[in-house]
Amino acid sequence: MSAEEANTQDDMADAWAAALAESGAGGNAVASEVAAPADQVAPAAFANFSPAGAAAGAPNDINMILDIPVQLTVELGRTRIPIKNILQLAQGSVVELDALAGEPMDVLVNGFLIAQGEVVVVNDKFGIRLTDIVTPSERMRRLSKL
Repeated sequence: MSAEEANTQDDMADAWAAALAESGAGGNAVASEVAAPADQVAPAAFANFSPAGAAAGAPNDINMILDIPVQLTVELGRTRIPIKNILQLAQGSVVELDALAGEPMDVLVNGFLIAQGEVVVVNDKFGIRLTDIVTPSERMRRLSKL
């Protein structure tokens, strides 16, 4: 990575940090929850999978998965339409979605809902400010319904 690319990434990170700071006290609780995901997935969450004497090695276990890439999707809404309507779409066509204006966006990781948030714009780029994190117990409940 060139020095110019590194500076651009640093500038973008600073802009996002400033935007999060502007969100005020209401967003700080969510930002602090998101700021340290490794703390949320503490080794205790994986303690049941380790041998009884391996508790000291648990931090190394979590570090093994931190670089695994996942697909993060922010979903505006969905709809079902017949193929004949898709074939009639042209530039300027409008597709109605099931989401209402002002509703929070769904944030999915590998297709599973993990949070909801609102759209923000920083330096002409879209982002999402998380407003609600799905609890681990709720995620497990949703997975069990599959």
